[in-house]
Amino acid sequence: MTFPFPTLMVQGTTSDAGKSTVVAALCRLLKQRGVRVAPFKPQNMALNSAVTADGGEIGRAQALQAIAAGLAPHTDMNPVLLKPSSDTGAQVIIHGQVRADMNARDYHQYKSIAMEAVLASHQRLSAQYEAVVVEGAGSPAEINLRDRDIANMGFAEAVDCPVILVADIDRGGVFAHIVGTLSCLSDSERRRIIGFVINRFRGDISLLEPGLDWLEQRTGKPVLAVLPYLHGLFLDAEDAVQPVQATRGAFRVVVPSLPRMSNHTDFDALRAHPDVDLRFVRQGEAIPPADLVILPGSKNTRADLEWLRAQGWPAYIARHLRYGGKVIGICGGFQMLGRAVCDPRGIEGTPGTSPALGLLDMDTEMTPEKRLVQVQGICAFDDSSAPVSGYEIHMGISTGAALGRPAFSINGRPEGACSEDGQVLGTYLHGLFDTPQACGALLRWAGLNSSTTVDTAQLREASLDRIAEASRPLLDALLALPPQHQETA
Repeated sequence: MTFPFPTLMVQGTTSDAGKSTVVAALCRLLKQRGVRVAPFKPQNMALNSAVTADGGEIGRAQALQAIAAGLAPHTDMNPVLLKPSSDTGAQVIIHGQVRADMNARDYHQYKSIAMEAVLASHQRLSAQYEAVVVEGAGSPAEINLRDRDIANMGFAEAVDCPVILVADIDRGGVFAHIVGTLSCLSDSERRRIIGFVINRFRGDISLLEPGLDWLEQRTGKPVLAVLPYLHGLFLDAEDAVQPVQATRGAFRVVVPSLPRMSNHTDFDALRAHPDVDLRFVRQGEAIPPADLVILPGSKNTRADLEWLRAQGWPAYIARHLRYGGKVIGICGGFQMLGRAVCDPRGIEGTPGTSPALGLLDMDTEMTPEKRLVQVQGICAFDDSSAPVSGYEIHMGISTGAALGRPAFSINGRPEGACSEDGQVLGTYLHGLFDTPQACGALLRWAGLNSSTTVDTAQLREASLDRIAEASRPLLDALLALPPQHQETA
């Protein structure tokens, strides 16, 4: 099959309209039809990221889209990644590597340089693949971000590609979202949109058809597809914590929903485990009883430590341990388990030292170098020697006696730490629950005796196939467009 769009961009009327899912679905469908396709997102702002085979860091959604396309994730698929460290500042990552920490105003001035990286990556992908499916960011109707835009229409205009616009009907106001978005665009940008996708529809399609007819008459553009609301998908979230489904298992796991929590996809395998009741505890909520407490990764460890204190977590954790509970810390959560977190250079914020929880005999000092690596090894916290695989994304070096009792062995190298009493475990490994054997060993260590295993890779592949099958009408509609729509205006 020949796909008529060398570059096709998917933009949304709002954040979380379904852009990431539509791009993943098109990548999977094109792969199934023998088209060499690659995903691309010029600029992503997210704290969920993945380590690539070329030793860089990209948004988690683009890694998922690469899997959908049958590719290893590469830094060219997301050349600009912004990782917020505060309400006004972010770590700027270009081609997978940290470039600087900037506030919003400084980054706005930096966008012209960032655009050079974006266009270079797109050019390389275009030279290697028959099709590049591009995901926009947020909405092209954000007027305050139009100047020097590199994420939406600014990119589409620069590379002269067509755009499809996705709107989420489940949140209501779908026709207003589409018409309102069009009204905020320039004439050339409006001409660039070749059709609409209405996402997450549930109900009787015949009741929607009058609205579809009105929309097409009003805009002169086709509704390419109405995609169904699919329940039970297992797909990596781009950033926001997804609501946990109704309580199922009896084994209780609680996770503080840190303001700067990173890579909460670490817990996807626990979400899917039928014997586990996983709960994220937000600010101001009562902390429920638990069998296992997990401190997640953090983009600003010291600031999130202060949040934990303000929310009463240290006293809760101390009581939890007195009654025999277990605690795991991952990455920034691991650093919180030590005696102190030192940031003399102000890597994550104001320079200084913060006392940590004192559960492991170690200290952490923030350093400017970020460790980005995919790893494989075995569990060392018990006698199972269960295999584990994951990735490291962290700044800072931890030292202390606790590291002499490692949690894992990575190619013969000790990694992480365990407390002397066996109740506390810390590690820099993200994705440690994704390996079924390691997940089982960790849950047994925490007190769950279950023969059930969860294969996250298999669940992800099945979900990608589901969204692809549901999106076949969209691909068919794109292929059926008359030639004038298969070219940019």
